[in-house]
Amino acid sequence: MNHLSIRRVYLEDIDELIDLMFQYIVDFYKRPRPEEKDLRNLIKHLLESPEVGVQFVAESEGKLVGFSTLYFTFSTTRVKKVAILNDLFVAPSMRGLKVGEQLFKESLAYTKANDYAAMSWQTAYDNLIGQSLYEKMGGQQTNDEWINYEISNM
Repeated sequence: MNHLSIRRVYLEDIDELIDLMFQYIVDFYKRPRPEEKDLRNLIKHLLESPEVGVQFVAESEGKLVGFSTLYFTFSTTRVKKVAILNDLFVAPSMRGLKVGEQLFKESLAYTKANDYAAMSWQTAYDNLIGQSLYEKMGGQQTNDEWINYEISNM
């Protein structure tokens, strides 16, 4: 792997980022393929509304090879902003090259530089590689403190 850079998403990245997001949603998580226009609108919304969230991309040899997405909310009990690492994905051909670590570090650095109380995230029970990365980066499972619930409207 030649030079790897981690940076915020640019408007010019949208088409290539959409391809990565399809790999993440459909190939990795086996979810239904969303409409391309909906993904495009999501990326544009984050670019235009950084108070809602931000995306970072990993770029190697002029090609996007991974991305992460932070969404922002507040914690009443901490009386501060918190960040949710909603996505962290690396193209299969680039796994094992520490791209995920770099995306994670950039996401965490952003939260520290912008005075967030914490960065939290979830991963699937069977995503053992992801769990290994998160534990390596200092993450601690918090399942004993909170129980996660969801009502799906899809």
